[in-house]
Amino acid sequence: MTSSELWTRATADRYDAEEAETSSAAALGPALAFLAELAGDGRALEFAIGTGRVGVPLRERGVPVVGIELSEHMAAVLRRKIDEDTLPVVIGDMAATVVPGGFTLVYLVYNTITNLLTQDEQVECFRNAARHLEPGGRFVIELGVPPLRLLPPGQVAVPFDVSEQHLGFDTFDLVEQMLVSHHFTREGGGDGDEGRYRRDNSRHRYAWPAELDLMARIAGLERELRVADWDGTPFTQDSAKHISVWRKPA
Repeated sequence: MTSSELWTRATADRYDAEEAETSSAAALGPALAFLAELAGDGRALEFAIGTGRVGVPLRERGVPVVGIELSEHMAAVLRRKIDEDTLPVVIGDMAATVVPGGFTLVYLVYNTITNLLTQDEQVECFRNAARHLEPGGRFVIELGVPPLRLLPPGQVAVPFDVSEQHLGFDTFDLVEQMLVSHHFTREGGGDGDEGRYRRDNSRHRYAWPAELDLMARIAGLERELRVADWDGTPFTQDSAKHISVWRKPA
């Protein structure tokens, strides 16, 4: 059993509404174009496909997509959008679950590799990607750069969203390379309920770009590209995230 924390039914049911901004056509367009180009005429495998935020519109672009998802509740939300024959999903651990056939693209977006809470499991995730890739195929990860430069001595928390509806901040354990994301989401729309907040948190193991490159090398993959976003902006020391592509040698 993976160390990833399972998404509950309640969390799965509200996920799409809370991610409406990142799921819009404008927000997803560059990512879908990037992934479709790498998939080419082959099949794509999405690790941790969730509710299909990326996988469903990628399939609608004509790319055959298969998903692996740990949470049955998240997969159930996806299934309301698209049938099993059109987009198959296997319930299982992305670090170990194997699906039939080969793929020209395996991808893992939205920081989800950090759901694996040990370095060993993250390495196994790379090995599993390599296991599924055809020669010349690519593994793509979207991941934030740990914002440790924002931590002055003695501070362990960094805010990432402060708005009317949501307060989010991460707390860091620098020794264990772990972070906890804390979310306070405003609920209610009237009847004196405007001041009520729902609290959620989730654990993650953060990883550096160079650490991922070593994981890729262990899995027999070679780094091909690293950019700062889906539009291809150059990656620099000030980039908040990266899109990295590793290739399985032909």
